[in-house]
Amino acid sequence: MNISITGRHLELTDGIKAHVNGAIETLNKFNMDITSVNVIVSAQTKKGKEHSVVEFVIHLANKGTVVIKQKDDDLYAAIDIAIERAQKALRRMHDREVDHQKVGLNVAKAQIVDVKEVEEGMEDEIVPVELDLYKPREVEDVLNELKEGDKLFEIFVDHDGKTRVLYKRNDGKFGLY
Repeated sequence: MNISITGRHLELTDGIKAHVNGAIETLNKFNMDITSVNVIVSAQTKKGKEHSVVEFVIHLANKGTVVIKQKDDDLYAAIDIAIERAQKALRRMHDREVDHQKVGLNVAKAQIVDVKEVEEGMEDEIVPVELDLYKPREVEDVLNELKEGDKLFEIFVDHDGKTRVLYKRNDGKFGLY
């Protein structure tokens, strides 16, 4: 990777160069085959205020160019923010490259067949279970269970074959439907 650092209207000190080089080295973790990085550091004065501008031009082999331009009052803050933006852009490109793999037609058909076989296998596993709901119960027994437990209501079938609901009311009494 070729790195060139240029200063416009600003003298590049060893500290600035070291900070920029350290920031650029963090871009290697994405394995994006970076051919060169051009960094332009400049100072601008607008309306009596000085601003530092950092521009990263990152050339990627067979993928194009990423350009990040950041302006801030503090030069080191501008470098840090610009490198974070560059990392975010490279991470997106890397994720697109890794996650979006082309799946062949035969592989897709095989996956569909596998799913159908699993669905057919699941249909055979139905086991009938007799629920307590259908056993006839007395209202007094259900009332005692509600008083002892934390349930708010109980659905049951009485001895006449009617489905009933016994529930706790807000006033502390019980209701029967």
